[in-house]
Amino acid sequence: MWKTVLRRVLLMIPQLVILSVIVFVFGQLMPGDPFTGLITPDMDPQVIEEIREKEGLNEPIHIQYKNWIVRIFRDRDFGKSYTHKVPVADLIGDRALNTIGLSLLTLILTYLIAVPLGIYAGRYQNSTFDKGVIIYNFISFAIPTFVLGLLFLLIFGYRLQWFPTTGSVELGVVKGTLAYYRSKLYHMILPAITAAILGTTTTIQYLRNEVIDAKSQDYVKTARSKGIPTNKVYTNHIFRNSLLPIAAFFGFTITGLLSGSVFIETIFSYPGMGELFITSINARDYSVMNALVLLFGFLTLLGSLLSDIIMAIVDPRIRID
Repeated sequence: MWKTVLRRVLLMIPQLVILSVIVFVFGQLMPGDPFTGLITPDMDPQVIEEIREKEGLNEPIHIQYKNWIVRIFRDRDFGKSYTHKVPVADLIGDRALNTIGLSLLTLILTYLIAVPLGIYAGRYQNSTFDKGVIIYNFISFAIPTFVLGLLFLLIFGYRLQWFPTTGSVELGVVKGTLAYYRSKLYHMILPAITAAILGTTTTIQYLRNEVIDAKSQDYVKTARSKGIPTNKVYTNHIFRNSLLPIAAFFGFTITGLLSGSVFIETIFSYPGMGELFITSINARDYSVMNALVLLFGFLTLLGSLLSDIIMAIVDPRIRID
């Protein structure tokens, strides 16, 4: 298996190179540049032109790409943000910590909601509880992210004022203290709940269908014929086998959350990688935008590999190619 994993990792290199070319070209085709917004009626156009020349933006596109990719692989330098005036790696690193915290909380809440609902809906099929879960699934699947986010923001943020509406930590709190981490968690709760509610649909549906299907399998009938209590049948047999589809998507779930929810972070003004991606596009901050897309692409490839590895561990009958 590990030879296959190594081969898949090596295969990521040309995939990321191709992605980098596509990202860089499309970024350059965007109208304007990072310095377009600096132009005012009373500013000498020559000043802006000198800045562009200094930053190498007047070079042919293939030269710009070569210089960019060489800096990444040789110096591990993703450049400097034109907007924030700091190295791109440092900027993404700071935002990544916020996104990781939000993603972990979202993941925990998602499975705390989805697993019990999916298991019990499948176990008590066609019951009132099952019908309620189906209705909940339809609503959570149909409602757009920005609608639920704005609704929760209005109700719990502005009307009830239970949660903060912007930022990731309260101003003035000393970093590293207990109050600091408590404030960080407090700012994450509302966006995490919103993302978790919207993210439970697939997990609930898969678990419900798998439990319903497993109840008619021969191994379950055999276990019941041996007099094994119903609760143990569900715990030791049905539940374990029903987790296989969840394991198949677990890698994608983790890396997808780490990529940052663009809508959630933007709606709640939460300074994570998703919100940074939107602001970098609006500001035409090429260096940040290109680095983030490469990172998101890498996380997607890594998620595919992690899902295959998890599946092979959970079910030894499955081999990864």
